[in-house]
Amino acid sequence: CPIRHRAVCARCDEGELARLEEIKYYRSFAAGQPIAWAGDEMGFVASVVKGVATISQTMADGRKQMVGLLLPSDFLGRPGRASTPYDVTAVSEVTLCCFRRKPFEALLATTPAVAERLLDMSLDELDAAREWMLVLGRKTAREKIASLLTIVARREATVGLSAMTGRISIDLPLTREAMADYLGLTLETVSRQISALKAEGVLELGPQRRITVPDIRRLMA
Repeated sequence: CPIRHRAVCARCDEGELARLEEIKYYRSFAAGQPIAWAGDEMGFVASVVKGVATISQTMADGRKQMVGLLLPSDFLGRPGRASTPYDVTAVSEVTLCCFRRKPFEALLATTPAVAERLLDMSLDELDAAREWMLVLGRKTAREKIASLLTIVARREATVGLSAMTGRISIDLPLTREAMADYLGLTLETVSRQISALKAEGVLELGPQRRITVPDIRRLMA
């Protein structure tokens, strides 16, 4: 499993993995397909194995705001909560490793390794949310784009067990329109800043949203 070392089962022994295997199944979603609607009952929780999904919230007047990304190894759903408060949509082809919710909740009570790992992941998610508050609230347009690219590069490196040094290539999961929505910018600003970063040699743009960062330290700076 490509996310085994980071997923909710990362600390499980063979017996615990066997118990998870009994309640596990896989689901795939095409790009643009909804995974969950806000308020709907979810009969499962899941880890993202492959692909990227957006988490968004729609206000009463129809305005929609993207509030988060689900990247490989991220956890979807909350034990003890039957529904999700957000819309979750696949932005690329997504594969989920799903666990039936009720059996998973029962397993948490008897499998400390899963409960402890889930707590760690929840705290990491809280840290990420606080980091994103800084990105949206205080950073310039260029800093916002660089921060998003760094977050994606960091996750790809972690999942792939590679170092965050030197030349790095990433598959950007979002279109420029989606980046603008997520970062609170206009499409024109996103395009202009990406072009400027390319002109300065910070980024190299490839086909199908493939981006190469010649020196990750420059992007982070």
